[in-house]
Amino acid sequence: MNFAMEIIQDGFFAAVAAVGFASISNPPKSAYPWCAAIAAVGHPVRFVLMESADCHIALASLAAALAIGCLAVFSAPAAKCPAEAISFPALLPMIPGMYAYRTFQNLVLCLCCGEGEFHHYFYLTSYNLLTCIVVLLVMAIGVTLPIFVFKKISFKATRYI
Repeated sequence: MNFAMEIIQDGFFAAVAAVGFASISNPPKSAYPWCAAIAAVGHPVRFVLMESADCHIALASLAAALAIGCLAVFSAPAAKCPAEAISFPALLPMIPGMYAYRTFQNLVLCLCCGEGEFHHYFYLTSYNLLTCIVVLLVMAIGVTLPIFVFKKISFKATRYI
């Protein structure tokens, strides 16, 4: 599969996941297409940075979260809902679930193995835990930073509804 097709596929599945996450947070129906579109742009940003620019997942997630935050702030007036209502469902498909899973998997292996393998599994637990925490932090910072930077646009989005 060529790289352009992988980018399109990544955006499509991120959009589907964003609509699913949006449905459990109950935004207005006009927000669903915006959540899907923003996720379809934001997640491929991270994918391209990780695959072609060889960026670490934390840096790529920060760039994608900034893109999602900016797109949400500028599309919130058109969606007639707060920027947070369309940015957070679009951000949720980027949560590093495999790192969290590997953290607990290696923690169990750390507790079950002998003393010789303990240090290896403890290292893997620490690495996965730190990576997961850092990615979650930079995603939260990246998505909320545009809301504070573009404060006038963000807070006027739902003023006249």
